[in-house]
Amino acid sequence: MIIRLSEHQSFFLHLRKEDQENVIENSNELFLNAAEFDKYHNISSKSFNKSSYRFIFNRSADSYEIKADYCIGIDWVGNTGKFIYVEPKINSNTSDIFSNQLDDEYLDVPKGTSEKTGLIYELDYLNMLLQTTAVPESNAEVKDLVQIDWDSQQIGIEQQEDKLTPFLIVRFLQSLKAIVKKGLKKDYFKVQENLNNRIKGKILVSQHIKQNIFKNRITSTYCEYQVYAEDHLENRFLKKVLRFVSSYVENHKTLFSKTYKSLDEAIRYCRPSFEFVSDTLRENELKHIKYNPFFSVYRDAINIGGYILKRFAFNITQTSTNLVSTPPFWIDMPRLFELYVFSKMMIDNSLDKKHVNYQFSTYGNALDILVSKEGFQMIIDAKYKLQYKTGHLHQDIRQVAGYARLNKVRDKLNINEDRNIDCLIIYPDLKNGIDNFSLDSIIQNREPILAYHKVYKLGVKLPLIGL
Repeated sequence: MIIRLSEHQSFFLHLRKEDQENVIENSNELFLNAAEFDKYHNISSKSFNKSSYRFIFNRSADSYEIKADYCIGIDWVGNTGKFIYVEPKINSNTSDIFSNQLDDEYLDVPKGTSEKTGLIYELDYLNMLLQTTAVPESNAEVKDLVQIDWDSQQIGIEQQEDKLTPFLIVRFLQSLKAIVKKGLKKDYFKVQENLNNRIKGKILVSQHIKQNIFKNRITSTYCEYQVYAEDHLENRFLKKVLRFVSSYVENHKTLFSKTYKSLDEAIRYCRPSFEFVSDTLRENELKHIKYNPFFSVYRDAINIGGYILKRFAFNITQTSTNLVSTPPFWIDMPRLFELYVFSKMMIDNSLDKKHVNYQFSTYGNALDILVSKEGFQMIIDAKYKLQYKTGHLHQDIRQVAGYARLNKVRDKLNINEDRNIDCLIIYPDLKNGIDNFSLDSIIQNREPILAYHKVYKLGVKLPLIGL
């Protein structure tokens, strides 16, 4: 059984009482008998990193709540045989979830303010990743975005529900484009060849006897020698992965939606560079790949390419099947959102890049973005939370306000006088968010959070599928 959720939604498991017979079960709850209910007793919440969870598991006397956090992915729910699938979906009613959770952590969130249009849009996380990896500054920070549990039993799903493979393909193609742009590296590799009337390198005696002496080829010599060219192990591996990627993208155009054109262009851009590179490669040869520190981009491409080949079990025919098996995995959407904001700021502030500092750290604290340009000095915290559309969170504001009081931050901004630093929280706003991330646009469109001094919020648009 599959428990299908959108981000931050919940699924409830209830203990069916003996006198309950006609219970109407809906899409977000299930009634179980005592034996089935007990199977969930030892399940606990699964963390992703310091700020997110794969899923949150809450228990009470006669019910369990399985709650999706801000990560998307798929995973087993303990040993129950059921698995949870969290989709990247945001809809116009999502803010109702937060409006009904008013407590001391929320301020000024008027109930019933969201429009109940019933329209559901899927967040185009691939477009966000494509944007992030296309900018060198943000691409250098793309790490730990995905966790893959290769040791667990794989889960059977339909191809259109596979969120892992498209994610890996976008990462791989962006890394491969960076390699092609710099030029494929050359290296020494061994070649075995039956030469006529000449000797090169060393003679392979056993092969020479089999191929030439026994067959009375007096003028031929079977040799092994080294060649310095592009057709070495790493490039052959990348070409093999490129074949898999090309086949997958071509067979699943609708799966990539708006990103298909960009991915197809990337494949066409990379393919000519591998014209004189072979793709003959045995799986055991991957163990012999050595990384050159002067070509660090190769490490990322080869690591991701290894995931892709492992994903298809080195069988290219699996790229066209409708039913696939996937290992449990999770994608960190808050971090992807943070990097997406940073990449957009890099593009829209090309002349002021040096003033936009990502992950400025001090005393164990790491700010998302610190803007040090005179007249625009501010601390920016990217929060992948919809609550800010109609309100705000005390805890987040305490966090960003604490950053503003760090002496190292004030020194970085050259602030000596006794004044407060502007703090800005950026959040997703599908309808009214900005799409221009220049410093001027940010200053003009930010809204003050009235309960706090010099603390602002700003909604930004995210790419969606189906608009």
